[in-house]
Amino acid sequence: MNCKNCHTELSTGSDFCNRCGGKVIRNRLTFKNLFEHFSDTFFNYDNKLLRTLIDLFRKPEIVIEGYINGIRKRYVNPISYFGLAITLTGLYLLILNKFYPEALDFSNFAFEGQEEFQKKNVSFVQEYMSLFMMLYIPIYALIARITFVGLKKFNYTELLVVFLYWQSQTSIISAVIVVVAAAFGISQGIISMIFLPLMALYAAYILKRLYQLSFGHMVARTLLFLVVLGVVLVIISIIFAIVMFLTGDMQQMIEAQRAAREATKL
Repeated sequence: MNCKNCHTELSTGSDFCNRCGGKVIRNRLTFKNLFEHFSDTFFNYDNKLLRTLIDLFRKPEIVIEGYINGIRKRYVNPISYFGLAITLTGLYLLILNKFYPEALDFSNFAFEGQEEFQKKNVSFVQEYMSLFMMLYIPIYALIARITFVGLKKFNYTELLVVFLYWQSQTSIISAVIVVVAAAFGISQGIISMIFLPLMALYAAYILKRLYQLSFGHMVARTLLFLVVLGVVLVIISIIFAIVMFLTGDMQQMIEAQRAAREATKL
């Protein structure tokens, strides 16, 4: 008997290949064993995915430091986990656009006369969501490197791993919450207002566990992180506004605001 994956010769009673680790499949594919495989992959606590999801809440330092230190069999690696997060993000946007488009209406969060600009902005973010997710990670890692200066436990590359896991975990959880909330008529804007502070707290929780800091020390570092992040976001917003102005969208927004003011005077 040979392994169907790498063609290594196996003994008759082998359940796994001693070369590639592939499971020996003896039965034909049926709905029953297909369902068993699906259940074992996604709902069995012993599988990597569910264990990674749970332990990133329970003991994130074990998952993250384990990967950094070379323990890479027990949990899903950060690149694969991030790939899953991007897939689920695309899926939940597809579901919202098709079945709950009202959940993507952010017009209530726009200033008077900026509704069309806000709509275009949301559409742009949705279209390039996966790109934004990837760009945020090196920015967060750089800010953490600045914030935790003096603590040389992690280098920049290792901080990329930290925020890959953080971004993936929060994206997977938010994708589920947003879809469920949309089914109950709650918009994504409201969920975002609630979820963003929780994301910040979760990041602080992970970094506290990783750096083994006291509560007071962690609060100070978190406040510094938020200040630096605020400065970076202001710079990005200015750059984005300049780009939008150059493309003509900002001019349309200004004209819409002027028209709204004139209509109010009448």
